Amino acid sequence: MPADKKAQEYDSSEIRVLEGLEPVRLRPGMYIGSTGYDGLHHLIKEIADNSIDEAIAGFANKITITILNDGGVRVDDNGRGIPVDKHPKTGLSTLETVLTVLHAGGKFGDGGYKVSSGLHGVGSSVVNALSTRMIAEVYRDGKTYHVEFEVGKTSVPFKATQGAPREHGTSITFYPDPTIFKETTTFDYDWVSNYARHQAYLTKGILIEVSDERTNAKESFYFEGGIKSYVKRLNNGKEVISDDIFYVEKKIEDSEVEIALQYNDSFAETMKPFANNVLTPDGGMHVVGFRTGLNRTINDYARKNGLLKEKEENLTGDDIKEGLTAVILVKLPDPQFEGQTKNKLGNPEVRGYVDRVMTEYFGYYLEENPQVAKKIVQKATLAARARKAARAARDNVIRKGAFDGLNLPSKLADCSSRNRDECELFIVEGNSAAGSAKEGRNPKIQAVLPLRGKVLNTERARLDKMLANQELVSLIKGLGVGIGEQFDINGLRYDKIVFMTDADVDGLHIATLLMTFFFRYMPQVIEEGHVYLAKPPLFGLIKGTGNTRKIDYLYDEAALEAKLTEKIEEKRKNGTKIDEGQERFKQAGYTAQQRFKGLGEMDAKQLWETTMDPDNRVLVQVHIEDAEKADAVFSKLMGDQVDLRKNFIQAGAAKVDLDDLDF
Repeated sequence: MPADKKAQEYDSSEIRVLEGLEPVRLRPGMYIGSTGYDGLHHLIKEIADNSIDEAIAGFANKITITILNDGGVRVDDNGRGIPVDKHPKTGLSTLETVLTVLHAGGKFGDGGYKVSSGLHGVGSSVVNALSTRMIAEVYRDGKTYHVEFEVGKTSVPFKATQGAPREHGTSITFYPDPTIFKETTTFDYDWVSNYARHQAYLTKGILIEVSDERTNAKESFYFEGGIKSYVKRLNNGKEVISDDIFYVEKKIEDSEVEIALQYNDSFAETMKPFANNVLTPDGGMHVVGFRTGLNRTINDYARKNGLLKEKEENLTGDDIKEGLTAVILVKLPDPQFEGQTKNKLGNPEVRGYVDRVMTEYFGYYLEENPQVAKKIVQKATLAARARKAARAARDNVIRKGAFDGLNLPSKLADCSSRNRDECELFIVEGNSAAGSAKEGRNPKIQAVLPLRGKVLNTERARLDKMLANQELVSLIKGLGVGIGEQFDINGLRYDKIVFMTDADVDGLHIATLLMTFFFRYMPQVIEEGHVYLAKPPLFGLIKGTGNTRKIDYLYDEAALEAKLTEKIEEKRKNGTKIDEGQERFKQAGYTAQQRFKGLGEMDAKQLWETTMDPDNRVLVQVHIEDAEKADAVFSKLMGDQVDLRKNFIQAGAAKVDLDDLDF
């Protein structure tokens, strides 16, 4: 039959019907986002969130998450226990139904939960589908109910036995399927610990224990203060304007609004919005309501108490959010999230709820705490003046054409390609290294921007001061993304931005200053994977001379020792006599050993071969795996509090092997 004729035939045989949990295994990314690291750990969240829902509903006060020696994870709670009676629609026990049928659970309509972090009701069954094995036990009525599955299908039938380890609760153990999670099936204890800590902050009075049988690591999290404790932790390392934390918890109709906030002396905002314990990083209606209420209340107070002059314009949202740390938690029966990833809350009624609570109760707080209120208004007023100064400075820079793509910084040696996906920018410390980099680079795809000395510490600088710093202006111009209100990631001119500094104290300090700038003012550039650290070699083992000269480059002491040992043992096996009195590199058959103290010691050819050539170089991509930890580290390292920085460095130094230092 002709191919075109065959293509025209379209009947029932062309339609595939997926049964049970087959759709999940066919398209796992639709349900858990990815099959990499994030998707793997999302499995824990899907199971543990069910236990959290029991706690939110008031039926559980303890949850245990255990990473097992054999690669699995077990989640236990002391909640009511998943129902085990026969389900009227499936004919199976309710426990089996929940674990094998998509969209089955107590989270729809008038189900078992008034408030739930699970919207779609697919979590447990999805984890079952993507696991080689799942073991479920329920403890109720003095009995243990047990069932096991393999790849989502029952392998050990549902049964009940007399006796139970506790009065009520649920235990789920699962093993991720390596044919689905091909990148890794190894769970990260730090991820589990961070997840547990956050959930304990968001659910007052719940105890969450985590443990790792592989390392015997154990932690327990319990915060009686809830999100007040969370705000205190987020402000750790920062100078707060008052020790008092504003807190309100209010029920409105069938929903709850809980807010905690405190101002610090930094220039950045830290906002953590949650809906039913689910972080909504893209905000939503609860954040809109919060900002509306906060801005109105502060401006009204400032006007009423003469802190804003009659002719002065109102403080803007940008002014008021400077130095703000806030946690917003709303609980509602029918959250409208955007997609399975739940990044944004869409319920319009929540905006009014949060606005009303902020306007009323934060207004009371300001009236009852006039000294704190005055400090908040004064800080926002200073931010307004700085904003106007920054705008004037930016306008001045723009008038001079500094941000015009046709007027790139004079010291930038740009690449000729205009295809961003292949372009790289090397930010280089010092003119000597920059000269070698410019000479040795691939000029088609590699650009070089030298820095003169150390850039401004942007942890303690507003935008107006930054725009007065020539080194940072050159960097902003070269990147092409703008700054502040004009920032646009689509203008980025390079796919890779590489910090290429010496591996000494000054070089590491410069890299930290650059990292601070990107983290505080261009976090999206890091989040989208564009920032890298170059790792130049520390040693060169030289063999031969002249045209026969060959160099093996090594990047640390361990690699050097391993290479020398390998060569020496190889010579011994071949019967070569080793003169133990010779230096190690000579015993290994090399004529000389070179140690590079800085990039400036390398000529153009060496710098290309070791640090710039895509086929040979070592680049370390910078990720923000935990924004809260990163924020705390930058505050400690780059802030004004010397004691915190000293303690942080001393604590870190205790973990460092002095033999591995490359200074």
